[in-house]
Amino acid sequence: MAELSCNLDVPFSTKREAEIVYNSLRVDKEPKKGGNIKTLSVNGTTLHVHFESKEARLLRVAVNGFMDHLILVTQTIQQFGPPQDKQL
Repeated sequence: MAELSCNLDVPFSTKREAEIVYNSLRVDKEPKKGGNIKTLSVNGTTLHVHFESKEARLLRVAVNGFMDHLILVTQTIQQFGPPQDKQL
């Protein structure tokens, strides 16, 4: 289907931070009309993101939009401090 792709590996300080970012960003699905595919996964402290698109312009827009959201989530984590372990 797709002819172009982009892979991003985003390292975090802790596994918990990577999971928080993953859970925050996975809810933003790519619009179907755009023809982009975005796949997210976490492996330890690294967030892996894979984009696919038929057009370079659409791929650029998808990656830029994702980066904007990623920056917002990481700034929020920095603003409120590192995540605490879940306490029961």
